[in-house]
Amino acid sequence: MISNVGGIDRVIRIVAGLAILSLFFFLEGSARYWAFVGLIPLLTGLLRVCPAYPLLGISTCPVKEDPKT
Repeated sequence: MISNVGGIDRVIRIVAGLAILSLFFFLEGSARYWAFVGLIPLLTGLLRVCPAYPLLGISTCPVKEDPKT
């Protein structure tokens, strides 16, 4: 897979994912299991790949220039 998540985007996703996952310890009842939604931004940040970005034509990775040109 080609990386499409850049540095700042990656940090934001990891922090947001951890914050959402931490809600598991603060929420009560069946609502606490919604905290597992935090796995999505956490994993996309750690793996540096967002499956929705190609569908939207987005990439936050820096463009690597071709040394031949």
